[in-house]
Amino acid sequence: MRKVDLGITIVRVIVGLIFFAHGMDKVVRGLGNTMDYFASLGIPGFLAIAVAFIELVGGLALILGLGTRLVATMLIPVMLGAIYFVHWPEGLMRSAAGAGYELNLILLGACLHLALSGSNYFAVDSLLEKTGAEYSTKIGKWIIEKR
Repeated sequence: MRKVDLGITIVRVIVGLIFFAHGMDKVVRGLGNTMDYFASLGIPGFLAIAVAFIELVGGLALILGLGTRLVATMLIPVMLGAIYFVHWPEGLMRSAAGAGYELNLILLGACLHLALSGSNYFAVDSLLEKTGAEYSTKIGKWIIEKR
């Protein structure tokens, strides 16, 4: 084990926990309420369901290390949307109206890193890789390599 692998694993698990918590929050508060909030921002309400699903299931997948590159790639537009539609007017830190986009920016950076590097240490993906099975991170690798 290299220290860098352990560090990336820690980042992956913490980012997964944060996204899982945010996805769970959207579900617990009620998807209808989340859809209404999205609509108030000018975002089609049905995207609230997609975002909640990506955050909830994607967060769990990151915690487990399942499809890390693919999941991280899917979370990038979620963070870009959160920055642009929700937090940009508040600035980097915050304003009297609410929180700034610093959390979204660091999560965006972490997702970019995970999408580019992957994270197979303490990960389901590494178990699947050892068995020779096809797994979702190969899709993420293919996307990165084709650029």
